[in-house]
Amino acid sequence: MLDAIMSALGQALSPMSLLMLLIGVVIGFFVGILPGLGGAVTLALLIPVTFGMDPIPAFSLLLGMYVVSAIAGDFTSILFGIPGEPTAAAMVLDGYPLNKKGQAGRALGASLSSSAIGAIFGALLLMALIPVMRPLMMSISAPELFAAAVLGLTFIASLSTGSINKGLVMATLGVLLSLVGIDPNVGVERFTFGSLHLWEGIGIVPVVVGLLGGAEVLQTMLDKTGGNKQASPPNLGGVMRGVKDSFKHWWLMLRASAIGAVLGILPGLGGSVSQFIAYGHAKQTSKHPEEFGNGSIEGVVAAGATTTAKDGGHLVPTIAFGVPSGASMAVLLGAFLILGLNPGPEMLDEHLDVTLSLVWIIVLSTIVAVIIGFALIRPLAKLTSVTGRVLVPFLIVMLTIGAYSNTNSLDDVWIMLVFLAIGVLGSRFKWPRIPLLLGLVLGEILERYFTVSYSLFEFTWLNRPGVVVIEVIIGAMIVFTAVRVGLKKRAAKKARTLTGGLV
Repeated sequence: MLDAIMSALGQALSPMSLLMLLIGVVIGFFVGILPGLGGAVTLALLIPVTFGMDPIPAFSLLLGMYVVSAIAGDFTSILFGIPGEPTAAAMVLDGYPLNKKGQAGRALGASLSSSAIGAIFGALLLMALIPVMRPLMMSISAPELFAAAVLGLTFIASLSTGSINKGLVMATLGVLLSLVGIDPNVGVERFTFGSLHLWEGIGIVPVVVGLLGGAEVLQTMLDKTGGNKQASPPNLGGVMRGVKDSFKHWWLMLRASAIGAVLGILPGLGGSVSQFIAYGHAKQTSKHPEEFGNGSIEGVVAAGATTTAKDGGHLVPTIAFGVPSGASMAVLLGAFLILGLNPGPEMLDEHLDVTLSLVWIIVLSTIVAVIIGFALIRPLAKLTSVTGRVLVPFLIVMLTIGAYSNTNSLDDVWIMLVFLAIGVLGSRFKWPRIPLLLGLVLGEILERYFTVSYSLFEFTWLNRPGVVVIEVIIGAMIVFTAVRVGLKKRAAKKARTLTGGLV
């Protein structure tokens, strides 16, 4: 095995592979910074370029672009509050508030360093799971995937700053919105109101762009002083402080990486879900949960580590069984077949060198991306000192391009505008926006896997070992949240009593 690992490293470091990797990294930065384009679309555009290439240089180009686009997506999340990638949505929650406090460099430093550790963790997990992929994947089926989705919903309480009831209402709205489209069970349209565009449901890209990025841009426009006032210069000296923050919270960084990598293995859950679950876990276990959503460095570390750790996990089912864990992996699966590689036992035997090379490609592309990212922090962070009046038109164009490029349809622009309005109203009246987004993402997953689970096992699947373990975790989380909220209310009541007594 060690010989195969070193041989794979040698192939990944060949001149042609390194050249393709560098090209992929550069493309990935542009893709990640431009919201809405997405890794899956760019993978599809790059596949024709790989025709006639050897497998390892080809995957150096494809995976280099894919991994780096996720890292670059954090830049716009932190600097403008606009997720460059849907999987970078959680980074907005604390990265952008830190930027508004003049700590853009600190947030970017923490994001890049935690992303590097997350990518290496995910790659090492992929390497470790190669010998045991088959029995691992055979133990996971629809009931476990449904339970994992329910686990994601339990984090809604922790993501709801202020009123938990408001968070549950918004999450329910998100789940209801996920029902728009064609019913997967009977094939009839639901809540489409005669629109052919809505047959495919409400796309996540226009929702993320409008609900998070668009709302922030409109808030800047509505702010009578923010549009003309020069923003405070970003603290670029805080970059190394952000790096130190990441390693100060090393245990959180490893836990978030593990969450991203493990959930990345589960087909259908997607990167957004794993990032929000890791973010919710960070808030649940933090000594300062009140800082989350207002500029918590722990939130940035958790989101950054998950951003790249999921990539190694995504490759596990794709390589082992040809079961893609999302749209990007489905496109990558096509690249495997085009290059004459059949996912399954062949990838773990005849083409083991290619499989191990994918691990090294993820690690190398992340290292290169982080180096370039640190080099670009200073010029990019200076954009935060530009007045809002100058930036707003540019940001509006970015938002529109991001929404339109999802399906090349103006209907997605209208959807983006609707959720932009919802985002502004939610921000003004203190209704949390993230539970709505999480409910929309998880609604389709919940419906799909519940239907399959009930069809196969009725309700006996509730007793499956994997499901029982997740049920215990869910119960523990509910109790933990209830106790914490109760203690917080009791402390606040006690503080009011003492204050009243002193007065």
